[in-house]
Amino acid sequence: MENYTLATIHVGLSHDFSRLITADLVDAFTKISGDTNPLHVDPSFAKERGYAERVVYGMLTASLYSTLVGVYLPGRNALLQEVETSFRRPVYIGDELTISGEVVEVNEGLKRISIKAYIVNQHGQKVSKATIKAGVFEG
Repeated sequence: MENYTLATIHVGLSHDFSRLITADLVDAFTKISGDTNPLHVDPSFAKERGYAERVVYGMLTASLYSTLVGVYLPGRNALLQEVETSFRRPVYIGDELTISGEVVEVNEGLKRISIKAYIVNQHGQKVSKATIKAGVFEG
């Protein structure tokens, strides 16, 4: 886990990490969220709608932005305040996602950073993008 402070963060600082999307992750998210929409839980329903397989929850994918902030950028001293995200294409079980973020603004007065982030799959296709604001505690 990273331990950045406002003094050590600068515009251009970036991090990335990867995560394999498994059936166990999707099933756990179903239980946590209570979202039983058949697009996410029934492969036949998803295929009837033109998808290759059941579609991973967009919010499960977006939760990886929380990991980006809470573990990597800035890490230990983070308080996630805002995520504005869009979903560009479906994610499926078995996809290997790479989450990347770069600091685009440091606001010392508000003790907050802004991050441009995106997620790509194993084919290099962008599946999501986000603008993130995170408070930074002094460590």
